[in-house]
Amino acid sequence: MLFAADKGDINTIIGGIAPDWGPFGALGTEAKTMVQVVMAVAILLCLGIAIWGAAKQRIGATALRDTFSAEQGKGLIIAGLTGVFIIGSLGTLFTIVYGMAV
Repeated sequence: MLFAADKGDINTIIGGIAPDWGPFGALGTEAKTMVQVVMAVAILLCLGIAIWGAAKQRIGATALRDTFSAEQGKGLIIAGLTGVFIIGSLGTLFTIVYGMAV
C-alpha cells in the first residue's frame, strides 16, 4: 500500500509563506510568526475575492443576464488568483532579489 502523504509535513505546504528566506532569516520567532499570519490572511482575502468574483460571474451571467456583473466577476477572479500567486511566490522573489543585492 502506498500513501500519497507519506513524506513531508505541513511545512512543505506552507513553506512558501514562511519567512525564513532572505532578510527575514534574521528576525525573531515572534516576528516571523506575525509575518506568516499577515501573509496567510492576505492569501485568504485574495481567495475570498476570487470566490466572490466567481459567484458574481455565475449569478450575473445566468440568473440576472447582467453582462457587466459577469465581466466584473471575471476581473475579481483574475485579481484574487493573481494576488495568491504573488504572495505565494514572495519567497522566491525575495531570495532572488536579496541574493543579487548581496
